[in-house]
Amino acid sequence: MANEITIQDVKVITTQPIGQRLIVVKIITSEPGLYGLGCATFTQRWHAVVAAIEKHIKPFVVGRRVSRIEEMFRMAMVNGYWRNGPVLNNAISGIDMALWDIKGKLANMPVYELLGGKCREAAAIYTHADGRDPLEVADNVRKFMEEGYRHVRIQMGGYGGKSDDMPRPEGSAPGAYYDPRAYTANMLKMMEHVRSTFGDAVELLHDVHERLSPIHSVQFAKDVEVYRLFFLEDLLAPEDIEWSRHVRQVCCTPLAMGELFNNPHEWRILIENRLIDFLRMHISQMGGITPARDAILFANYYGIRTAWHGPGDVSPVGHAANLHLDVWAPNFGVQEWCRFPELVYEMFPGTPVVRKGYMYPNNKPGLGIDVNEALAAKYPCTDIVEQWTQTRLPDGTPARP
Repeated sequence: MANEITIQDVKVITTQPIGQRLIVVKIITSEPGLYGLGCATFTQRWHAVVAAIEKHIKPFVVGRRVSRIEEMFRMAMVNGYWRNGPVLNNAISGIDMALWDIKGKLANMPVYELLGGKCREAAAIYTHADGRDPLEVADNVRKFMEEGYRHVRIQMGGYGGKSDDMPRPEGSAPGAYYDPRAYTANMLKMMEHVRSTFGDAVELLHDVHERLSPIHSVQFAKDVEVYRLFFLEDLLAPEDIEWSRHVRQVCCTPLAMGELFNNPHEWRILIENRLIDFLRMHISQMGGITPARDAILFANYYGIRTAWHGPGDVSPVGHAANLHLDVWAPNFGVQEWCRFPELVYEMFPGTPVVRKGYMYPNNKPGLGIDVNEALAAKYPCTDIVEQWTQTRLPDGTPARP
């Protein structure tokens, strides 16, 4: 149709206001003043995502109608033939989220209204309490409880309880070393202290970050059952998801998984076999709002709830998308939150706000968020070789981060 609004241009905005490199896509339409924003953040490989958008996705979408979200998503996923990888999924997500933002603006409705309307006024959130020892972890949990948080993820010494002083072979390469056996023993002591300190006044979560071998993971899930966690996160690597059956056979520790998932086959198997309790995907990594909506509805049939990935390497636009899904989804569980500093709120007006453990949407049309491009440009992305993902076992063997 001659009067249909089309995509006129695609702009990629990169910025690093805090530690993580963020990628935001801006779709400029043929309607003057109408644009949409989407998150495409893959912080460790940001150059690759930018190139994918500018060299491949942009030429594919320019000139197409903004109303055809479903068609655009499905065609973009197969247009490169090879599919379901983190670089192209994030690139496609930037387009997908931006089109939902545009559709909401055209309808003068928030995206959650387009999805079906609210099931709740706000989303319960959790944040992270770390520490050098159990006492410090408990002190940090207490601080968050005083702010109104009812869900807190407890860690100690970072992922895997990393250590620089463990005995290593002579000439061992540098890296983020950790000892799986020491990690599990220390975490059990920490959980015992925190649970005995607060009783059931707070929901406790813990992230294994795939640091254990499968059989060790089964034992750990069984050992932590007594501490009544809200969930145990990323107990297994995506390559080992079949071990979830063994976990189910020995304990009822709730499991959350999906942060590294790219392919619908990964979450489909876990959902239809009821092998997890919470979906944990990084929304841009799975391709955007469209596939997340589909996963929510599918999981709802099986009583599985959502707990979308929400650290600092999800842009504020991605957090806004999470929130619209959260307040709509009938099977919402909890939302991870990274506690952005004021600079981010200035750079991204409309970044979700939190009050007493709940995140509230602002009820503006679309995703309800914008970007100050001039301010974003003052914080360009830096190039580094990631250190925390160079994980090693005590003898120097490379391990999954």
